[in-house]
Amino acid sequence: MTAQPMPPEPADAFLPGTVTLVGAGPGDPELLTLKAVRAIGAATVLLVDDLVNDAVLVHAAPGARIVHVGKRGGCKSTPQAFIEKLMVMAAREGEVVVRLKGGDPFVFGRGGEEVEHLHSQGITVQVVNGITAGLGGLTALGVPLTHREHAHGVVFVTGHAKPGDSGTDWPALAATVRDARLTLVIYMGVSGAAHIQQQLLTGLPASTPLAIIQHATLPHQRHAVSTLGDLVATLAREQLGSPAVIVVGDVVLGIAAAARPRIATRSA
Repeated sequence: MTAQPMPPEPADAFLPGTVTLVGAGPGDPELLTLKAVRAIGAATVLLVDDLVNDAVLVHAAPGARIVHVGKRGGCKSTPQAFIEKLMVMAAREGEVVVRLKGGDPFVFGRGGEEVEHLHSQGITVQVVNGITAGLGGLTALGVPLTHREHAHGVVFVTGHAKPGDSGTDWPALAATVRDARLTLVIYMGVSGAAHIQQQLLTGLPASTPLAIIQHATLPHQRHAVSTLGDLVATLAREQLGSPAVIVVGDVVLGIAAAARPRIATRSA
């Protein structure tokens, strides 16, 4: 079969005065999309999140200005309002702006908020998807999120609610996951693990398989296989922390089936 040429970019893509939100994936720089590489290479200003692998920046133009705007749970963070102000200012100065985010901009990456703000300021914006940690981390272990025998769907949920928000209804979610046979992937859930565990146990048995995956897709990725009833104890015993995703459901049994150790570090 003859390879077909890639379609041209829209007329306003990667032009001065535009902003592109780019998903850099969960860590492995080889998981970047071709469109992400093009966007990074076209940028004159890159606003880079803390969880973006520095190796991704090899695709940046030599003269591009790189601004690190860290946002990470439990650490000193750049205020979201300030990041949005930087994007607007740079675009109005005629820069080609790329907001480089870990994972996918639209999966707990505040991409929706940023698009709304940029549109309200009359700024042209587009989004380039990236692989999210909840997918990349489990795939790195050779395990699917869905499986016809074990999981009919998947739910991505945040364990960190916006201030003033009551957050996730965990008992209702637990019942849905149980009855619909879903895989549950919890982002930013380490700090609230005790509360999440307690609430999920109202609808799921303590024996429900669970995996904790830290530093997804990176050479130093670590994971532990446990059960919902042992979640908090496993985090403490194995000294697993952020950034990590917690995967709940029968698909986790595939890790043990592949004869992987209970806790392991990926080889480079």
